[in-house]
Amino acid sequence: MKKMMRTAVWIVAGFVALVAAGIGAFVFHTMTYFRRSMTAVWRAGFVEKQVIINGSEFNYAEGPNNGPALLLIHGQGVDWQNYARVLPDLAAHYHVFAVDCYGHGSSARVPEKYTAAALGSDLAQFMREVIGETAVISGHSSGGLLAVWLAANAPDTVRGVVLEDPPLFTTTLPRATKTWNYVDLATTAYNFVQSGEGDFVTYHVQHSKFYTLFKELQPRLTQSALAYRAKHPQEPVKVLYMPPVMNELWRGLQTYDPQFGVAFYDGSWNDGFDQADALRRIGVPAVLIHTNWQYDEDGILMAAMDDKDAERARSLIPNVEFVKVDSGHGFHFEKPNDFVQIMVNFLPTVRQTKTH
Repeated sequence: MKKMMRTAVWIVAGFVALVAAGIGAFVFHTMTYFRRSMTAVWRAGFVEKQVIINGSEFNYAEGPNNGPALLLIHGQGVDWQNYARVLPDLAAHYHVFAVDCYGHGSSARVPEKYTAAALGSDLAQFMREVIGETAVISGHSSGGLLAVWLAANAPDTVRGVVLEDPPLFTTTLPRATKTWNYVDLATTAYNFVQSGEGDFVTYHVQHSKFYTLFKELQPRLTQSALAYRAKHPQEPVKVLYMPPVMNELWRGLQTYDPQFGVAFYDGSWNDGFDQADALRRIGVPAVLIHTNWQYDEDGILMAAMDDKDAERARSLIPNVEFVKVDSGHGFHFEKPNDFVQIMVNFLPTVRQTKTH
């Protein structure tokens, strides 16, 4: 009997040790994912730089020249470093340029340029002055809309486009009001600007609809985030029990200009930008990536596009490869190897594209 008791104790102790080790590994992964990813980026030869384009500063990173030029344009609420998980592998095949859009990261805060047309125009000039050759453009989310604008309106700069789950047709009013971006980030940004409060990260934690998704965990999560913010006001929020994708959201919000979200709330982002017409005018090879989607019980689209939006876009782009992936919206962050493979597979097509 004593022997059996000792055995049971050892089994329980072993189980507890395994659980503790698993929790420790999760916390380590969560709290260090960004530093570890960026260490690999710097080792791959990336250098962060700044340039003034049409009177406004772009912050960007450039990798080694190992192939055709590739411009990466991040989505709303993050920055160029959101691509950290894919940059070293992409740099083995491309000459990568990853830019901070205005209102994000270390680029200029210029609300008058928070439209697809104004930001796209400056990005086109960035490509002419800094990259100096036609480039593949890969844009995620709102960055995908900018990639569409560039391919249609600055064809001299583009040799191919990869559209990573762009919100095609869903950012225009009134359709936009039934999308998650509108009811969450855009509305929160608008209300913050109207409130006159000073810290958007704190306001976001207190008011964003996003946190309601965590249901019973919401009070604890909000309390943890606010406590970290109060203790480290100059740093991005980190919560040790949340996965990297959640902490990445907070990291991006640290330097995000909420006026950028206002442009999606009032629809000014699309001023002078007919998305359907632009898609028809894409004259280079294209890849359209569509991630998972669903509608909630209130009819809110919890994604960038539904299947009908994706099919409409697919029908409008003259020379497009459509890729449906089993992933959340942040495909390159959530499944970096799969994203890199798509970009590598695009290389033979890109090399056949006539450059200007």
